[in-house]
Amino acid sequence: MRELPTRTRHVYPIDRFLHANEARLTAGLSPPSAMLAYLDWAVHLANSPGKQAELVNKAFRKSVKFGAYLERLASNREKCACKDECVCIEPLPQDRRFSAADWRQPPFSLYYQAFLFLQQWWHNATVGVHGVSKHHEDVVAFSARQFLDIFSPTNFLATNPIVLKATLDSGGMNLVRGFQNFVEDGERAILQKPPVGVENFRVGKEVAITPGKVVYRNRLIELIQYTPTTKTVHPEPILIVPAWIMKYYILDLSPNNSMVKYLVDQGHTVFMISWKNPTEEDRDLGMDDYIEHGVMQALEAVRAIVPEQPVHAVGYCIGGTLLSIAAAALGRNCKDWLKSMTLFAAQTDFTEAGELMLFIDQSQVAYLEDLMWDRGYLDTRQMAGAFQLLRSNDLIWSRMVHDYLMGERRPMIDLMAWNADATRLPYRMHSEYLRRLFLDNDLAEARYYVGDRPVALTDIRVPIFAVGAEKDHVAPWKSVFKINFLTDTDVTFLLTSGGHNAGIISEPGHPHRHHRIATKHEGDTYLAPDEWFAMTKERGGSWWPTWQAWLAEHSGDRVKPPNMGDAKAGLAPLCDAPGTYVLQE
Repeated sequence: MRELPTRTRHVYPIDRFLHANEARLTAGLSPPSAMLAYLDWAVHLANSPGKQAELVNKAFRKSVKFGAYLERLASNREKCACKDECVCIEPLPQDRRFSAADWRQPPFSLYYQAFLFLQQWWHNATVGVHGVSKHHEDVVAFSARQFLDIFSPTNFLATNPIVLKATLDSGGMNLVRGFQNFVEDGERAILQKPPVGVENFRVGKEVAITPGKVVYRNRLIELIQYTPTTKTVHPEPILIVPAWIMKYYILDLSPNNSMVKYLVDQGHTVFMISWKNPTEEDRDLGMDDYIEHGVMQALEAVRAIVPEQPVHAVGYCIGGTLLSIAAAALGRNCKDWLKSMTLFAAQTDFTEAGELMLFIDQSQVAYLEDLMWDRGYLDTRQMAGAFQLLRSNDLIWSRMVHDYLMGERRPMIDLMAWNADATRLPYRMHSEYLRRLFLDNDLAEARYYVGDRPVALTDIRVPIFAVGAEKDHVAPWKSVFKINFLTDTDVTFLLTSGGHNAGIISEPGHPHRHHRIATKHEGDTYLAPDEWFAMTKERGGSWWPTWQAWLAEHSGDRVKPPNMGDAKAGLAPLCDAPGTYVLQE
C-alpha cells in the first residue's frame, strides 16, 4: 500500500489506531484542533484587559436595556406586547426561529429577547480579540454559536409558544406522535437505514429515469449516454462530471426537474459520469486516478462516439474542480478536446472556501487521515455531520422541533431522498484533496502537478460559464467568482438564488427564482464581487434557459443524432441507464 506524504517523518501505527478510534466518538472532529482554537482565544482574552472591560460594559448596557424592556412591558402590556418598536433586539435576517407573532407575547418575548442578548454578547466575546488567528477565531465563534443554539427557547416545550399551542389544541397527541417519530428515527439510525420516505424515490424507478445506455465502464466510472429526443442535435456533445461526494442523479432527479432531460429535450447529446462508490479496496485511489480514469477516459470515449467534435464539459462542485485541473492539463498539452467549460458551484481557489474551512486545518486533516487509514475511506456520516453543523438551525434543531415536538413529518421530496443517498471517499484521494487544494491551494497558485509537470488555470483557453449560488455554504459564490481573475479567457459568471444544491436544481417554472449574469471578456478589467453584484441587473426565473442559450451560441449547426455507443471502438452499450455503480450502497 502506498503511503501518503505527510509533514512528519514517521507516523506510528499505534497513534493512528488511537486517533481512528477517538474519531468514531467525536464524529471525525479533532479534539486537539478544537483545544488549540480555544486556548488561542482564551489566553489572548485573558491578556486583554481592554477587551474584558469592553465586554463588561456591553453586559451592563444590555442588562439595562433589557431591564427597561421589562419595565415597558409591565407598565403598558397591551401596547408593547405586539409592537415591533418595543423589541430590544431583532434576530439576524437569516434567523427565522422567532418570526411567528406568538413570540411577541410575554413571557415568550422575554425568553427569546434574553437569548438573543446572550447570543450577541458571546459573539462579541469570541471575535475581535487581538492576536487570535482568524481560523481559531472562526472556530471559537462557531462553536459558541452551536452551543448556545442547543438552549434556544424554540427547542423546548415550556418556552415555545407554537409547540404549547399545538399541545393544547391536540390534547398532547403531537407529543405522542413526536415520540413515535423519535423512536422510528432512532431505530433507522441504529440499523443504518435511510430516512422515512426515501423508499418512495427508487433510483431508476422514480428518480434517474431519463432513458440512456452505459457505454463505457472502468474501475472508477460508468459513462452514460442519454437517448436523443429530437430529430436533430447540436453537433458538440456535453460531458457532465458530477462530484463523487454525491451520486450523479441530482442532475437527473424527477422528470420535471431533471437537468439531463432538459438538455436532451433542447437538442443536446448528453453524457454523464457515474462514479463508483469506493470501498476499503479502493483506499489507494488518488486524485490522479480521478483525473485519468475519470475525466480523461470519459472524454476519450465521448470523442470516439462523437468523432471530430470538441466537447462542452460541465463540472459540478468537486467535479468542477477536477474538470478545471483536467482542462488546464489539456491546455498545457495543446489538446483541443474542449469546446467550452461550465462550472456549477465549483471552486478553483480555496483561500476563502467558506465555513467548511472551520473543519480543515493541519490537525483536523491529520485526524481524518488516521480515521481513513483505519477504514480505507471516509464514511458518509462524517461528511453529513459536518454539512449539517454548518446549517444546524435548519437541518438539526428546526427538524427536531418539527418532527419531535410538533409531531409532524415533512413530506419526503426527491432532493431530500437524493441527499440521503450518500457516498464514501477513498483514503488517498480525500487526503490529497484536502492537503493540495484546501490547505496548500496548489491549483490556484500553479503548483498542482498532473503527470510530471504543474498545471496553470491560465492555460484554459476555451470560454467558461461559471455558476455560483447566493446562499451556498459549501462553495461560497465569492470564492467561485475567483475564476474571473485566475483565467485568461472569456468568463461568463451567473449568480443564482438558492444554495449549493437547490440553486443548481432550478428548473424552468420553479417559483421564486432569479439570477444575474455578465461576461468578462479576455482583456477586460477585473471587477470585485460586490462591484459585480451592484452593477449586474437581476433577472427573474430559472437560469437553465440562459445557460442553454449560451451553449447553443457556442455550438454549430444542428445535425443528425449520433449512434448510442460505438461497438467498433469497443464502446457498445453495456446496460440501460442508470447503470450499476449508482446502485452501490
